[in-house]
Amino acid sequence: MRGSWVPKIAAVLLLLALSVPVPAAARTAVPVEETAALADWTPPLSTRGRWIVDANGDRFKLRSGNWHGASGTWNGSGSADDDADHHAGENSHRVPLGLDRAPMAEIVASFREIGINSVRLPFSNEMIHDTRPVTADAVTANPDLEGRTPLQVYDAAVRALTDAGLAVILNNHTNSTRWCCGVDGNERWNASQSDETWENDWLFMARRYRDNPRVVGADLYNEVRRSVWDDPDWGLGDRHDWFAASQRAGDRILTEADPDLLIIVEGINWTGLPVDGLPHGRPTLEPVRDLSHTLVDSNKLVYSAHFYGYTGPRHTGATGIGETSDPRYQDLTPAELADVLHRQALYVAGDTDRHYTAPVWISEFGVGGREETGAAPRAWFEHFVGQLIRADADFAYWPLVGWHENRRGNGWALLHWDAEGRRMAVHDGDDWRSDAWRRLVEAPARTGHVPPTTEWAMLSPDHGDFVASRRMRALPDWDPGARKAACPDGLRLAGLSHTGNRGLCTDARAGALDDPGGAHEAVRDERHVAPGRDWASGHTKLQCADGHFLTGYSVRGAAVSSALCRKATPGTLTAPGGRTVWFDRGDNRGDAPRGGDFARGHYKGQCADDEYAAGIAWTGRVGSPRTPDALYCRPLS
Repeated sequence: MRGSWVPKIAAVLLLLALSVPVPAAARTAVPVEETAALADWTPPLSTRGRWIVDANGDRFKLRSGNWHGASGTWNGSGSADDDADHHAGENSHRVPLGLDRAPMAEIVASFREIGINSVRLPFSNEMIHDTRPVTADAVTANPDLEGRTPLQVYDAAVRALTDAGLAVILNNHTNSTRWCCGVDGNERWNASQSDETWENDWLFMARRYRDNPRVVGADLYNEVRRSVWDDPDWGLGDRHDWFAASQRAGDRILTEADPDLLIIVEGINWTGLPVDGLPHGRPTLEPVRDLSHTLVDSNKLVYSAHFYGYTGPRHTGATGIGETSDPRYQDLTPAELADVLHRQALYVAGDTDRHYTAPVWISEFGVGGREETGAAPRAWFEHFVGQLIRADADFAYWPLVGWHENRRGNGWALLHWDAEGRRMAVHDGDDWRSDAWRRLVEAPARTGHVPPTTEWAMLSPDHGDFVASRRMRALPDWDPGARKAACPDGLRLAGLSHTGNRGLCTDARAGALDDPGGAHEAVRDERHVAPGRDWASGHTKLQCADGHFLTGYSVRGAAVSSALCRKATPGTLTAPGGRTVWFDRGDNRGDAPRGGDFARGHYKGQCADDEYAAGIAWTGRVGSPRTPDALYCRPLS
């Protein structure tokens, strides 16, 4: 069908629909009384359940803004030197916007003035490799930056922000240095470059700022969406698999570049053709419920989502050709909006004790400012801010910086400078967003110490190895040719699915069981089954030795291949004894299992929170796929 006229017309409709310019978002902010408190945090950042915390375990809420420009503002047609061919007529000259109009120190001070504590700083892969020097007209108000490369100017912006006490999140916004986000060659991390190039660029950027502790996060890619012909997916194992790509890149950043960074994964922004009657929509973070990331450092994962009033859960934001009859977010009632936001994103942070529980950062949202007179977008913004406050959600407004002339222009930004360097800010008294922004940045929020929480993590060796253990990654392959899964260091295996190869890890009740000096063993036979203790009659039992616990497994096809056992710290496990948990004919997870559904649609077995898994049983009877049938669960001390 690729050459037929139907997909060609559909592709044109998609191109028209998704090429609608995304407004440069504005910010409604007001001064905060004690700006010195912005620097009162200790890096690095990590996570505890749904919260981001600093090195002292105190909650650090991302009250952020986007300082765009380095990722590009050129619309993709006409001259890149002509301001008129840039988004909203604002030419960033391949560097953070506004450096031609105001000194960097003034811009950064203005960020602090409006109450933010962190900045999402977009870049493109092209920017990293661009050796063309920045011209004088690009940095008129910052002449010391003339002649530097765009990356060197980006360096200066990072340093200025972090010297002011602000946290910086690096954001890979685009492949090429042009405005996002339509059918523009930037739809996926590998839309116009290889996976290898993308990953290597991330390693380069993470290493570049490794010695700056206030560079706290790696936002892996912006608004992953459909190209003309192909949809991104979440877990299919192909080259469009955003789940697999982000899992792999996140682990590589943590193990090869900077173990201190938060790894930020945005949901899928769009799939399908925006035509009534054809499948289409904005999955956002909905797939996370059934397939979540487990990084080698499980306290480094943050999920992200974007919301604008003119788009919708099944609406691209287009008008005219390519527009569907689906409601936009601004068309929803407050109750409907609350339901949709929870379903698409906020549930990840709102649901506790799940394999997917993590902080959610709304890293883009915004609305027009002084010149926005529409009742619907204004009401949407007020309601949306209310939802952020009620959820105590981390957020980042788009954008922080814009241009104005005589107080007119692209009004989405919270801070505008004119050609003479005169600033117009959200709190100047004539911006309708001011009260909402004040409510947002000054809203009561959880503060102070966040106690450590029980961790739950999913293992999904669906298409290849899923080894989340740093220790096992550094050791030789324990089962060559098999697909291997291993819990992050400090967690133990708590559950398995009968089919589907999924597993569940935890540190419930006991915390880390690992003996720091202990060894591991890949068990492939019944050598550790004591005489008279047949806990799964007629089945093959892969049992750990006494004093060891299950921390992983391997499969060949659907069949169990080995059980990975780890020596426990003496005194943490009980003497011999236990129970058999069968799950070959139905779920067997107890009355109120924690961890969530880690293998939806498959039978699952799970040990209780005060138990550890010590063995896996399967049968080789004719017709059996040799998948797990039972777990051997033994009491913790």
